[in-house]
Amino acid sequence: MKIKGIVVFDTSYGNTEAIAKAISEALKESEIEVDTFYVKDAKKLSAKDYNCLILGSPTKFGTMSFAVKGFLGKVKSEEWMNKPFAAFDTENPENVERKEGSAAEKIAEKLRDKKMNQLLPVLKAVVLGWKGPLQEGEIERAKEYAKRLAIELKG
Repeated sequence: MKIKGIVVFDTSYGNTEAIAKAISEALKESEIEVDTFYVKDAKKLSAKDYNCLILGSPTKFGTMSFAVKGFLGKVKSEEWMNKPFAAFDTENPENVERKEGSAAEKIAEKLRDKKMNQLLPVLKAVVLGWKGPLQEGEIERAKEYAKRLAIELKG
């Protein structure tokens, strides 16, 4: 069976987009078909078209962006139930150290509430400063994460 995933992300300064694209690229290299959308361009979301959902957001004030919150409202439990998902975010090192709210953890919680299956722990990519850049090695870490995700999806 061919596996097709959808990667949806929000981004403020391009860092979360860079992580989303690294994940998509590595999934494609692992022979998983992927559609990648900026959250505001992800209009029609049909569970019939996808085997899994990968969703990411920058962490702002300890949670996900308003656009990602809105997108989650379109993910219908009855359609997506039991389908696999992964969540990722970008956050600054202080946030990670203090273990304050994380967009990825909040996304994962909402998707688990919709009875979806979390395949891997969330990916938190570190952004230096308010606008970035990404900490060195984060793109590679995102690709490794996606390769592990592909293995889980192929199960």
